[in-house]
Amino acid sequence: MAELIYNEQGRLLFTEEMRREYTILIPNMLPIHFRLLERIFNNHGYRMKLLTTTGRRIVDEGLRYVHNDTCYPALLCIGQFIDALKSGQYDVNKTALMMIQSGGGCRASNYIHLIRKALKKCGMEQVPVISLNLASLEKNPGFHLTPALLADLITAVCYADLIMLISNQVRPYENNKGDCDRLIDKWVDKLVEINFNFGAFDKVSKEIVEDFGKIPYTPDPDKIKVGVVGEIFIKYSPLGNNELQKFLESEGCEVYCPGLIDFLIFMGDHHVVETELYHVKYKKYIASTAVKGFFKMMQNKIIKAVKGTRFFGPTPFEEAKKDVEPFISPANKMGEGWLLTAEMVDMIHMGINNIVCAQPFGCLPNHIIGKGMIRKLRETFPQSNIVPIDYDPGATRVNQENRIKLMLSTAKQQMADNNKQ
Repeated sequence: MAELIYNEQGRLLFTEEMRREYTILIPNMLPIHFRLLERIFNNHGYRMKLLTTTGRRIVDEGLRYVHNDTCYPALLCIGQFIDALKSGQYDVNKTALMMIQSGGGCRASNYIHLIRKALKKCGMEQVPVISLNLASLEKNPGFHLTPALLADLITAVCYADLIMLISNQVRPYENNKGDCDRLIDKWVDKLVEINFNFGAFDKVSKEIVEDFGKIPYTPDPDKIKVGVVGEIFIKYSPLGNNELQKFLESEGCEVYCPGLIDFLIFMGDHHVVETELYHVKYKKYIASTAVKGFFKMMQNKIIKAVKGTRFFGPTPFEEAKKDVEPFISPANKMGEGWLLTAEMVDMIHMGINNIVCAQPFGCLPNHIIGKGMIRKLRETFPQSNIVPIDYDPGATRVNQENRIKLMLSTAKQQMADNNKQ
């Protein structure tokens, strides 16, 4: 069994020996993206397991070890980790946990300390916690983001964004239920086989679009389109939003959810803006400009892949940023920053007037840039139909779904009124 080694600050390290012996658990945020992430890490010599558990017991487990005033996504991730460790499926002496840290001044940089505190409370201090980050927040001798691994992860994000975009436009209309999800499974396997070939992205992305376009479907002009925005974990994670997308689709809706690429461009952009406004962090400015430029290029490739088809692509980042200027400053970078407001404005411009704004308890920035902007958006766009939904340990799924049904009722009435004109 691997020896437990601590650094000078007393942090348990993930060692090379652990890499060979340990299973690494990671919480699920974006179902398609993280399935690819799991496969990539396994291909690079790690033993990773994606946690897909849901249900009230996750919340209850989190409440046992995290204060109920803590950010709700943190509570969920910790609850999911502890639930897995207690399940008996994993040897707690040969299991590690992985958490993504953004490096910003928000919850994503503080989870990891709460996880270690929870492990100590439940007597599992021997479980190492790995930080997956690009900000040099923590380093472990047994975990390395090598250039080859990083290249695969970045390319996988771009492919996953495309698959998520297209599949959401296909699933509500498919003639044979399950065709879309089976095709997602096929492409997850195929992308692993071709080793996430970046050089072939244009060719492969076109094949993906053509493949999904072949699924037999029946157009339905009366189907309600609903956009989903909010804090990044709650917006994407079925655990965080009580399987919001599945519920909306069961109500006869087509769901549009912006891709992860927008957030990655935003992360690079706010460092660029920070330097331009305050004349600081010039080294980070150069790196952030490069990151922003790369992901803008990949976004343009996705737009090009769907051009001329029945599918629509994302709005170019700079266009979305310009459209949101009348509402919020680009200096607002905390949490999802101005991007959250920009996503709502962008959806309305696309004709997606019905929007669910998913807000987690304990996330002050998102309540300001999400719920706090709704009145201004309604004044500017009277046709907008936005409903903020709170997700927290005390919120019931029935209450959340009833509020969404009221929003859908308004959407149906608006559609009926428009058809009369």
